[in-house]
Amino acid sequence: MTGRLGRGCRVAAALLTAVACQSPAARAAAPPPSAERASGVVTWASSADRMGAGTAGQGYRLIVHTSVGGTGLRVRVTNAFGDRPLTLDSAYAGLRGRGAALRPGSNRRLTFGGARTVTVPAGAVAWSDPLPGSWPAGRDLAVSLHTPDAAGPATGHWMAMQTSYTGPGDHTGEEGATNWGATTGSWWYLDAVSVRPSRADTGAVAALGDSITDGWASTGDRNHRWPDYLARRLNTAHASVQGVADEGVSGNQVLADGAGPSALNRLDRDVLSLPGVRTVFLFEGVNDVKAHTGVTAQDLIAGYRRIAHRVHAAGKCVVAATIGPFEGWPEWDPAADAVRREVNRYIRTGGDFDAVTDFDRVLRSPRDPARLLPSLDGGDHLHPDDKGMQALADAVDLRSLRCAR
Repeated sequence: MTGRLGRGCRVAAALLTAVACQSPAARAAAPPPSAERASGVVTWASSADRMGAGTAGQGYRLIVHTSVGGTGLRVRVTNAFGDRPLTLDSAYAGLRGRGAALRPGSNRRLTFGGARTVTVPAGAVAWSDPLPGSWPAGRDLAVSLHTPDAAGPATGHWMAMQTSYTGPGDHTGEEGATNWGATTGSWWYLDAVSVRPSRADTGAVAALGDSITDGWASTGDRNHRWPDYLARRLNTAHASVQGVADEGVSGNQVLADGAGPSALNRLDRDVLSLPGVRTVFLFEGVNDVKAHTGVTAQDLIAGYRRIAHRVHAAGKCVVAATIGPFEGWPEWDPAADAVRREVNRYIRTGGDFDAVTDFDRVLRSPRDPARLLPSLDGGDHLHPDDKGMQALADAVDLRSLRCAR
């Protein structure tokens, strides 16, 4: 899907883990790091992609929203799309107060294998050491990073739908906002945060999707993406699955690289490598359908089956959602809609998934099933607004997310 700029590697006990790859697609398809990555549960995550050139001497105060609370907070920094090593010489995490300012006393230095500095090889990710103390659910976390000599392609997530902050020099340890005068609508060099929940049986769900999952047409800085609404439902229900990772990429396709590596090519890094993920929620395919590249329903069905097979082989469950209507979007035509409807029939009845959520039924107009319900339309006839995002989250059967294999 088309996108817009919204407003806006290593947590292990002692070892640096890294995955080096050759090309963006190969990097995305590389097997996940193995050393201690499975401890804890992901509380926030975002898909990484190639960004513009890195800026030497730049500081980033990145605002992310937790889903599940716990102790031992860790962050994963990423150089997945870099073409040279990335050095971070200072990193902190704390609770956001207001704007770029932090809650007094909450900012804590992150270390990597006990060191304050980490160098992440090109194509790799690195987890920090666990931070002591408790970290709450449903709160804004500020992760502050400084890169002394960044150059070449940066790695991050460009459409954050969240305002973060930048500034020259290393002010990562400061809790005030004075030296964070510029804003960015992207997340830089950060793609996951995890905690150790109080309940040992707590797991997470990772939403693998495109710009609808990424939050396009939702209100920026409000955490109104449908996975955010889902996280609030899970927390209120005290469900055994409470961690939510939003792995949506605007414009992403199941089959073809383009707006980031395809879902097939980023599945391992963006989803299966995340700690505590119990279920993958697959809601993607409209970009394949409307791209007019000759993709057939059988092509897309084969892609879904490959994803389901790989998720199941990893010992996790997969829930699939039907593709929503999009008549009125410039690329809509009857042939594309026929493919969408055939794919949806397969999703509903094919039997390859552990559960199905019928997002098409939630979004479509009863008077014209090829169109979004006007009251849920974000304005472009493809992306739901805030009300539509909440309707998607409300349609998910929470019991389907605690499936176990």
